[in-house]
Amino acid sequence: MHNLIKMLPDSIANQIAAGEVVQRPASVVKELMENSIDAGASSVQLIVKEAGKVSIQVIDDGKGMSPQDAIMCFERHATSKISKAEDLFAIRTMGFRGEALASIASVAQVELKTKREEDELGSLLRMEASVLKENEQIAAPTGTSILVKNLFYNIPARRNFLKSNPVEMRHILDEFQRIALANPEIKFSLIQNEQETYSLPVEKLGKRIVDLFGKSYREQLAACEENTNYVSIKGYVGRPEYAKKTRGEQFFFVNNRFIKSSYLHHAVMSAYERLVPEGTFPFYVLFLTIDPAHIDINVHPTKTEIKFDDERSIYAILQAAIRKTLSLNHLIPSLDFDANVNFRNPGGAPASMGSISSFSGTNSPRPVQDAWKKLYEGLNDNIEAFERQTVADPTANLFTESATTIQSKANNWNSESSGHSNFQVIQILNTYLVVTLSGGMLLIDQKKAYQRILFDQFSENLVKKNGVSQQLLFPQILRINPADAVLVEEILGDITDLGFGLTKDAEEKYWIQGVPAGIGEEDGQNLLEGILEQVKNEASDLGQNHSEKIARILANRAAMRYQAKKLQSEEMSALVEQLFASTNPTYSPNGEIISRQFNDTDISQLIG
Repeated sequence: MHNLIKMLPDSIANQIAAGEVVQRPASVVKELMENSIDAGASSVQLIVKEAGKVSIQVIDDGKGMSPQDAIMCFERHATSKISKAEDLFAIRTMGFRGEALASIASVAQVELKTKREEDELGSLLRMEASVLKENEQIAAPTGTSILVKNLFYNIPARRNFLKSNPVEMRHILDEFQRIALANPEIKFSLIQNEQETYSLPVEKLGKRIVDLFGKSYREQLAACEENTNYVSIKGYVGRPEYAKKTRGEQFFFVNNRFIKSSYLHHAVMSAYERLVPEGTFPFYVLFLTIDPAHIDINVHPTKTEIKFDDERSIYAILQAAIRKTLSLNHLIPSLDFDANVNFRNPGGAPASMGSISSFSGTNSPRPVQDAWKKLYEGLNDNIEAFERQTVADPTANLFTESATTIQSKANNWNSESSGHSNFQVIQILNTYLVVTLSGGMLLIDQKKAYQRILFDQFSENLVKKNGVSQQLLFPQILRINPADAVLVEEILGDITDLGFGLTKDAEEKYWIQGVPAGIGEEDGQNLLEGILEQVKNEASDLGQNHSEKIARILANRAAMRYQAKKLQSEEMSALVEQLFASTNPTYSPNGEIISRQFNDTDISQLIG
């Protein structure tokens, strides 16, 4: 009998590894730019064509590679960053796994040009599907240029999973922004389809933020700085009045590495408690500097997840630092942050609130002392509340039992009537409608009913492309970051069909000229921010049915004004008729039950 277990060829093993490391063009951008940072570059240029599907090129002026290193860098688990297991807990470089270039070269055509300053000639290598096709000596400037062409050309199924160009470009912009924020001392530029999107000179962090997100951010930034023996926190937070309904402008960096942490985000939001409206998110760019021995970044190949050995302490220090910043900038009611609460350096001098353009030169972290922890007694309630919170059941409402299924638009109870004579309707708690039926009653959630009615209306507008627009007396500028601007391009046709009027000026900025009729008094900026936020959060990408998704989002927002609203008798009758003339009177577009029927027996049981 033949043996069943065998070694996979390197080409297949590399493709398997690439599935984790290289998920989309933005993954390539992240890995290549981080390599440039590790190479000590002072200037990094990113050039993309067709959202990275045709080509991605990163050019830097770093230290370059020798001819032998140029070959070795495409081998799996070949790295200059670590040499023993203990190095995993002393990492200060962006890369260390030695998987990125091998993974990229297995699913793309790669051209590498590199030269060290001390070498007379540089190296040119061309790789295709992990196979070295060309290796020669060439004249080249000091540094490295890597060109990645035709990503996933040898795996058509993976290429088919890529999204539209605007979606993929939005992900590339996200990665570019994160790396540019983390390294304001480096010059960056981004060119897409031969047009320059960003040209960022060497600057301080505050200026880098303004250059990336717009001049309006100059007014909202408040410097945040706190130093302890365990962790140092530096950066900027946004003023509460500038909080947006869209996420995406919240950044954590640990030892200059971008991370995602809902736990630390909760610490920030708890510091803003009662300062920002529910459902809005303040801007922040926060850098945490900590001894690598206290963290583990070897959690996931993307390296955006991280583990702390004392996460609760990080939470408490972060929350207190932001509260202090908001207080010192007179952004919250007076709080008692006396001198004992402020962390001090070992010499006793208060932590500096000066320039934060460079975060190097911090004192070597020492073991955490119990003394400073006592300063944060009372903050544990917020931490523990976050740790034990559970996701509420979205269907846990009045209609938890089985719902009445209406068989058609012409329902039996309604078909008996001509006009409104055969049924009566009353409103209770400004929230529910009770409709009398022969032998019972029907209970309707009015907000969910409006969601269904408005969803049908907006869906019809999308099909017929005839949404009615309510023109604004004074057009509004749409204030969004470049990544969201790409998303607007993706959904522009749909939101125009719904009734939004958007025009673009000479500076490529959008102006809101009109909003869909019937959405209430919500302004266009808030409405579009809400749509962008929900489109981004409901799925990481737009799917084929994004038109339906946008209609549902807009219907949900437009129906909010009926959450607890007193209706006139004519409005109640019209609502009932429109609901049962809708495409699905039983369920809202979110899949929630709209109504429940009670017969005589049900009512008797409720009473008795």
